[in-house]
Amino acid sequence: MDKNACCNHQHPPGELPKHHENVDESHDHFLISSEPLSLDRACALVRDDAAGAISTFEGTTRSTFNGKGVVRLEYEAYEPMAKKEWLKITQEARSKYLLLSTVMHHRIGEVAVGQTSVIVAASSAHRADAINAVHFLIDSLKARLPIWKKELLDDGTDTWKQNEPVDLDAHRSTTN
Repeated sequence: MDKNACCNHQHPPGELPKHHENVDESHDHFLISSEPLSLDRACALVRDDAAGAISTFEGTTRSTFNGKGVVRLEYEAYEPMAKKEWLKITQEARSKYLLLSTVMHHRIGEVAVGQTSVIVAASSAHRADAINAVHFLIDSLKARLPIWKKELLDDGTDTWKQNEPVDLDAHRSTTN
């Protein structure tokens, strides 16, 4: 990539890029996979010479929940709807924060204790935009994407988890 190019357009040397609110699938990455997720791959996808910050969130399967042992998680997703909602969420993030690239990757199927179930990453010229965008993106994913989780516990029981209610209005824009 030309060092003076970002988001598929040019900007003069020394000037920060002007960002758009449209999702560009060459800069915004979405994946639902039954294969293990890679934080290194996510970081590589958002890396950009114009970025002064890359922020990440990696969600892993913990070993306990409410005092009970967790054996594993099982995820299911309605992928066509998830991708449509991801596009909306990413566009909202771009309207709030000056972003270069974003990643939202989620596992489906069985995810053992200690394994990664979700990765969110964002790059921007400045840290506040990247950090705040990742917070907004993971909260939005948890609240809005049609991805469901079943916890299988060591006592032989299991529980389906619903999407979490989140106050997305609490996420303040850094672009105003």
